[in-house]
Amino acid sequence: MPLTLEIVTPDARVYSDTIDTVVIPTVEGEIGVLPGHIPLLAQVEHGELRVTKGSDTQLLAVSGGFVEVEGDRVHVLAEHAITEEKIDEKAVEEALKRAEKELDEAKDLDPVRYERLQNLVRYTGVQLGLKRRRH
Repeated sequence: MPLTLEIVTPDARVYSDTIDTVVIPTVEGEIGVLPGHIPLLAQVEHGELRVTKGSDTQLLAVSGGFVEVEGDRVHVLAEHAITEEKIDEKAVEEALKRAEKELDEAKDLDPVRYERLQNLVRYTGVQLGLKRRRH
């Protein structure tokens, strides 16, 4: 019996399909989900999410949010998520440079803005690592 995986961000449905397995980065470490998995709710960490369907493996960069496993349905509600093929390496590098520069120049940066910039740096790092590893 296959799993149904749905990955949603505040902006869009990033992924929706029937799959064999998924490995999700969480704050407690990676979790692998197979059909028949016990119910689960976990916090998603910045990292690489791996989807397996047949002999194909698809990679996505994810950042923040939660995963809920219920029956054979897996719902990922992420702050950010992007499939490997949609990552624009040049745009990500530019965003990373801007965020790092703002962090370096910040003296009395608002704590919320500081945390957002740190999260952006982590997420862009995940995207670049994912894109560069395959090429």
